[in-house]
Amino acid sequence: MIDLRDKSICLTGGAGFIGKHIQQGLLGRGLAPDQIRVPRSTQCDLTQLDQARRAVQGCDVVIHAAAVVGGIHYNQAFPGEVFYKNMLLNLQVLEACRLEKVEKVVCVSSACAYPLKAPTPIHEDSLFEGEPEPTNAPYGNAKRMLVVQAQAYQAQYGMNCVSVIPFNAFGPGDNFDPKTSHVIPALIRKCFEQDELVVWGDGSPTRNFLYVEDFAEGIILAAEKLDRPEPVNIGTREETSIRELVDHLVRETGFKGQVRFDTSKPNGQPRRSADISRAQEWLGFQPRYTFVEGLRKTVDWYRKACLS
Repeated sequence: MIDLRDKSICLTGGAGFIGKHIQQGLLGRGLAPDQIRVPRSTQCDLTQLDQARRAVQGCDVVIHAAAVVGGIHYNQAFPGEVFYKNMLLNLQVLEACRLEKVEKVVCVSSACAYPLKAPTPIHEDSLFEGEPEPTNAPYGNAKRMLVVQAQAYQAQYGMNCVSVIPFNAFGPGDNFDPKTSHVIPALIRKCFEQDELVVWGDGSPTRNFLYVEDFAEGIILAAEKLDRPEPVNIGTREETSIRELVDHLVRETGFKGQVRFDTSKPNGQPRRSADISRAQEWLGFQPRYTFVEGLRKTVDWYRKACLS
């Protein structure tokens, strides 16, 4: 068990949607703002080893949450860029941590790393038993290799380098850009801006939607407690179909238009539900928010932040 209140922390990706909530969680643990270093992409290119070393230098703990990420459309449009940038980012940050003798590194992978045909609920042991779903395979494989690198560095160098695999995060402050957003923020924006709600696919795929505050808590618990090389899922026990998501959104937003499922577009991963028994046993992790509670808080935030 690490008492983070005594540590200096570098949080890559700390200026983004997930990172801001991790920051708030760390402050809630009693850390002072000056204990949390957030490298900004405008001033620090983490794909360059020398700059990555400067970013983590002098820090006790690194939470590596930075990533180049988007929804199905973005992953299909820029697969090479997504793979290259994420691979380079991960390689350099972990190597920088090794060279700077960082005490602990928490690597934030992704459920996209899991195989297309992984048995559900998805257990961590399924990670390497097949290829990821094709629409996000470049991103998923890069995130899979992050787990491999963390395990390799722990095996050879004795680094305390651990991995978590979060499922589909959403919440206040999410990315609502229609070109790069994931399904929940994209549909929330459409509900408020369009007369027709067009949804990619047939609505049958399921997801394990994780409210962002629970996501952040899982990451922080890993920083405090996780010391094994095996990755740990951070998710919920709820499995929600895209069609169910749409029904909830129509109610929460008051959408009055037509809903149309565009079956000419890809569904993505058919099913995604998480086995979180390892997180519960090893970290004491337990989600606080149900999917509907988190969705309501997200819609309310969007009304206040983006429509007023």
